[in-house]
Amino acid sequence: MLNAQSRQAAPQLESSRQAALRLESSRPAHSGPGPRRAGGDGAGSPVAYPRRWLMLPVVLMAMFMAGFDIWAVNVAAPSLQRDLHVSDAALQLIVGGYAFMYASGMVTGGRLGDLFGHRRMFMIGVISFATASLLCGLAQSSGQLVAARLLQGLTGAVMVPQVLALITATFPVRERSRALAWFGVTMGIGFVSGQILGGGLIEANVLGLGWRAIFLVNVPVGLLALIAAAIVVPHARGQRRPRLDPLGAVGVSVSLALALVPLTLGRDQGWPPWTWVSLAAALPLLGLTVAWERRLARRGGEPLLDLPLFRDRAFSAGLAVNFGLVFFFGSFMFVLTLLLQVGLGQPPLRAGVEALPLAAAFTIMSILSPRFSARLGPRSITLGACITTLGTIALAITGARYGASLTGWDLAPATVLIGTGQGIALPSLIGAALTNVPPQRAGAAAGILTTTQQFGAASGIAVIGAVFYSALGTAPSTGTFVAAMVLAMSVNAVLAAAAATVTLLLPRRTAPRKTSPQERSTPAPEERSTPAAADAIG
Repeated sequence: MLNAQSRQAAPQLESSRQAALRLESSRPAHSGPGPRRAGGDGAGSPVAYPRRWLMLPVVLMAMFMAGFDIWAVNVAAPSLQRDLHVSDAALQLIVGGYAFMYASGMVTGGRLGDLFGHRRMFMIGVISFATASLLCGLAQSSGQLVAARLLQGLTGAVMVPQVLALITATFPVRERSRALAWFGVTMGIGFVSGQILGGGLIEANVLGLGWRAIFLVNVPVGLLALIAAAIVVPHARGQRRPRLDPLGAVGVSVSLALALVPLTLGRDQGWPPWTWVSLAAALPLLGLTVAWERRLARRGGEPLLDLPLFRDRAFSAGLAVNFGLVFFFGSFMFVLTLLLQVGLGQPPLRAGVEALPLAAAFTIMSILSPRFSARLGPRSITLGACITTLGTIALAITGARYGASLTGWDLAPATVLIGTGQGIALPSLIGAALTNVPPQRAGAAAGILTTTQQFGAASGIAVIGAVFYSALGTAPSTGTFVAAMVLAMSVNAVLAAAAATVTLLLPRRTAPRKTSPQERSTPAPEERSTPAAADAIG
């Protein structure tokens, strides 16, 4: 709810919004001209939250923080090992433990938003994430930093699903793809800026903080996001609250843990038997969890996994392509960071500067992505994936050509192609996957999508990282680093091509068709079954 001061500043705006919500909550269906719920088609819908475009940058601030901290820690790894005497195993937990807690809690975080309200859980997530970041920045030992990073990942899992859910619930369908494209822009920029801004913060050694600055910078950003959220993020309570599914939450989390923990720690520990047992048990446990979810749904319960979502071809195919492209992007950024900083021996700031062509291409094409999507529909994702594949092939060829004499700037043409392709594909892909999701299922869909993305990034780092390190050998040199990059990117090119092929499964048009004035006055089936607009805004 807006605070008293902001209500006084905008009484007409707030009173009209609350009146519209109360009106819609009392109506079983829309029967003529007047307010429609915020998640409707948006054609002539005065109830669409009027501050939604002011809300968007506020919630995207949270997405940026979460994405930035994934990659900034990779840049800080040498400093952490030097200052805190972090072991290789502890470093894996600092980097991978965040990703594991982040991924395993996403679906539950989305359900908590459906249960307690997306605004409330967003604000709890933001302040908790800022607090965990503060603990990371104040850590005096590797054990303290590991614990703080695990907590940071868990709070990120509470915060990030609410971002997608709020966008899906407050934007009319005709605007939703554009808003979701900005989510994709922010996600990618967070990844890329972790390399650039993270390196700059460490190199600048602001106030003598060194690596601690990459965590402490989240504190003022989080406080700013919290204050702004209290003013512009909508809050309303639905008439019906979903129930929690503890067994489903445990099943999903443990299934992901059985897969992510060995993928994160297996390489450094030489792939002992427990890693293979864990990986083998992950899929059967996930199958048992899905069986339980189906049984719970048949008994009239409310399963954690909203299985009917998977009947939507756009959502299910979108998940598969999301996994493939984020798998690629995560592993590509991981290998590029290692090559520039360790293989070529560059300091963090210079490595970040040499990644600027990639960042610039990604940012520019992400902003232009909605135009590609408007003209080509989901085939814009196919275009982006194909350009990404060409860029990956070019990167491998560049490495093979220059060998040990390779420089960071030699990689620029290929990384520009990759940034261009990913910038076109990723923002549109998120919109394509969620565009048909009804607002009352926004939290569940957001949790599943963000879990898939995070699992894809962690899997990409683990799998392609294993390929990279196996080619690196026990006596690494500049030449072996370049050769290992060539092999890793050759594998990635095949995977990117496969992802491009899967994009053809996306429905040709995901945007709803335009409706006539007569159709606008007739409630859609989902509106007839939705008891309140408050369920959509949450």
